[in-house]
Amino acid sequence: MRKLPKGKILISGAGVAGPALAYWLHRYGFAVTVVEKAPAMRGSGYPVDVRGTALEVVRRMGVLPRLREAHIRTRRIGFVGADGKVLSSMKPEALVGGTEGRDIELPRGDLAVVLYDAVRDDVEFLFGDSIAALHGEGGGKAVEVVFAGGRERAFDLVIGADGLHSRTRGLAFGPEARFHRYLGYCFAGFTMPNRLGLSHEALVCNVPGRAATLYAPGEGDQLHAFLIFARPDPPYGAFADPGGQRDLVASAFAGCRWEIPRMVDALRASEDLFFDVVSQIRMPRWSRGRVALVGDAAYAPSFLSGQGTSIALAGAYVLAGELAAGSGRGGHTEALAAYERVMRTFVELNQALADGGGVTLMPRTRAGLWLRNRMLRMAPLLARIGPVGRKGRSAYTALTLPEYPEPAGV
Repeated sequence: MRKLPKGKILISGAGVAGPALAYWLHRYGFAVTVVEKAPAMRGSGYPVDVRGTALEVVRRMGVLPRLREAHIRTRRIGFVGADGKVLSSMKPEALVGGTEGRDIELPRGDLAVVLYDAVRDDVEFLFGDSIAALHGEGGGKAVEVVFAGGRERAFDLVIGADGLHSRTRGLAFGPEARFHRYLGYCFAGFTMPNRLGLSHEALVCNVPGRAATLYAPGEGDQLHAFLIFARPDPPYGAFADPGGQRDLVASAFAGCRWEIPRMVDALRASEDLFFDVVSQIRMPRWSRGRVALVGDAAYAPSFLSGQGTSIALAGAYVLAGELAAGSGRGGHTEALAAYERVMRTFVELNQALADGGGVTLMPRTRAGLWLRNRMLRMAPLLARIGPVGRKGRSAYTALTLPEYPEPAGV
């Protein structure tokens, strides 16, 4: 006979961390509800990486074969000058210190759908809704949740897995500005026609303080385009103004050559523009009373680290395991404290990878760009013995997953 649920847990967000956490919580005997503001799961999207400790997480979930089927297999990253001539070309692993044949790269939406499929029949999903208010989160016996759609329900715990600009974090911990570490860059992502016939490759063109990237994950007629630029302060006024975002990016790349004028034209016409700042979330604690955070909501490392997805998967595994173990020793308070003890060093090591990412991708001066280009010619060597590759490989595997007992009857 199946045991009664250990408790009712609400997860906000059905991206990567949310479904992964739901999977493990269900296995440990919790009743799980996931609320997601989008009307359905969102497929496709920009590519993300699963590597290091996270590979063991997805193996234990049983989804590793499906993820390998979706692996993009990017063959090379080329750095080009304004005239289009290739300055340096290398395998992605040489740039990030990854492991060829082991790491997985796939569209973010494809990963989210695989995780959703692993748990969709076992937990409750509420699409097209979100958390509007929380009551009793500080230390009561339950959290009273008011949803944007009007319903009200009580949960033993609420977990925010709703990204860099987490609504859950704002309700329980206060304004984002308290925890937001801006890294000095903004970016715009969108799709555009594959005029260059690229396949399984990326091209990057730099001018001081700016980078333009065209990325072809396969052999299709569309590219992922990214325009990234340095800016001393976050452009808060542009977040709610798509027209202002387009103007801001276009002005940052005015006068640039290569494919950049066409990229700006595509940006202007794009219907799938995604604009944001390059930032991290740094918090002294990831829980408050009966509310906790996981993934980017708690410890976004920024895309400069390349590790947001991997530490989110690891964090989901550890949080669920500690909650399961904590139900028999000290309740949710001790469990959430243990989650932080296990994850904190791993998170900080991976967040630190972003500190040198801007130097590699977007040198701010002509001298810095010249030096970066010289370094890129030695990238295969640096990946094996240099600080970028060595530091990355060490951080990727810095966490050994704990073993958590699975309750009988589950």
